[in-house]
Amino acid sequence: MSEQEQQKKETSVQEVTAPVNATLETKDPVRKITKYVLAITALIFIWYIIADRHAPWSDQARVQTYVIPMVPQVSGRVTEVFVKQDQIVAPGDVLFKIDPSDYELAVENAEAALELAGQEIGAGMATVVTAQAQLVVAETNVEHVKAQSARVFEMEDKNVLSHSDGDKARAAIKQSKAEVVSAEANLDKAKQSLGKAGNENPRIRSAMAQLKKAQLDLNRTVVLAPSFGGITNLQIDTGFYAKAGSAAMTFIEGNTAWIQVNLRENNLANLAIGNSVEIALDVNPGTIYQGKISSIGFAVDTSSSSAVGGLATVESKTGWLRDAQRFPVMITFNDDSTKGKRRLGGQADVQIYTGDNWFVNSLGWLWIRVLSILSYVY
Repeated sequence: MSEQEQQKKETSVQEVTAPVNATLETKDPVRKITKYVLAITALIFIWYIIADRHAPWSDQARVQTYVIPMVPQVSGRVTEVFVKQDQIVAPGDVLFKIDPSDYELAVENAEAALELAGQEIGAGMATVVTAQAQLVVAETNVEHVKAQSARVFEMEDKNVLSHSDGDKARAAIKQSKAEVVSAEANLDKAKQSLGKAGNENPRIRSAMAQLKKAQLDLNRTVVLAPSFGGITNLQIDTGFYAKAGSAAMTFIEGNTAWIQVNLRENNLANLAIGNSVEIALDVNPGTIYQGKISSIGFAVDTSSSSAVGGLATVESKTGWLRDAQRFPVMITFNDDSTKGKRRLGGQADVQIYTGDNWFVNSLGWLWIRVLSILSYVY
C-alpha cells in the first residue's frame, strides 16, 4: 500500500471516530459530576467567607444552666432520703431530712432561757422599785433630821443645850444626806442592771435571738429543692452523717438555661446584643429553636504565668497558620419550648443572623436545617 493511500485511510478513520469521541465526552458522568461538585464547593467557600462575618455558624456550642451544690447548713445523721439519682423535683420538694433531736433540745433550752430572762427582768424591776422606796425613805429622813436639828440649834443658841448636842445634830444631817446619795446610787445601779423595758431589754433580745437561731437550725434539718430542676451526683443515704458545708448532692436548675457558643475572634465583628439566632439541639434532631444573643464575651484567660518564684512557660507552635482565638457568646432561648430537653452540657449547632442580607441568611437558614437533620445519624 502506497503512502498516500495509508494517509487517506487514517483520515477516514479519524472522521468516523471524531463524533463518537465527542459524544462520549459529552455524556461522561464523572466529568459532569465533578463540575457540579466544584461549583458547589466554590459556592460553599464563598458563603463561608461571607458568613464568617455576617452570619456566623458554629458547632462549638453547649447547653448551660445553674449548678447548685445542695449543702446542709446543720450537721447530723440523715434519717430519710426522698429523691433518687437523676430525679426531677418541684420547688419545695423535700430532698432529705437530718435527725432533729439535738435541735429540738436546743429549741427547748432557748425557750427556757427566754423564760428565765423574763423572770430575771421581773426580779430586776422589783429591785428598782425597792431602791426607789429606799430613796424616798432616805429623802424623808433628811427632812425629819433637819427639822429636829433646827430645834436643837435654837436651844444651842440659847445655851439651853451644849455645843456637843449641836454637833450631834449637824452630824445627823450629814448622815441622812449621805443615805440619800447612797439610795440614789442603788437606784441607778438597779436601773442599769435592769436595762431597757420590754423586748428592748438586752437579756430579752439575746434570749430571743438564741431561740430564733435554735428554731432556724431545727427548720434546716429538712432540706428542700430551691426550684424546678433535677438531682444528680447523689452521694448520701439513710444513716449517712451529713456535715454542715459539705455537699450531699447536686441540683441542676431547670427553669433557666442558655447556650454558650465559643466563636472565633473573626466572627465577632458584626455581632450585637439581641441578634436573632437559630439553634439545633442534638437531643431533638430536626427541630429548630429560636433565640437571641444576650452577651458577648470580651475577655479570656491566656496567661501562661507560673507560680511565684517560677518562670513563665511560653507555648511554641510551628506552621504559618495560628489557631484562632475563641470567645464565649451567650444565647438565650426565646420561649420555654425547649423545657425538658435542655440537658447541661448538651451539644448544639447555632446559626447567627447579624443583618438582612437575604442571600447569606437564606444559606444560613438552609445550612442549620441540614445540620439538624444530619444530627439524627451522629
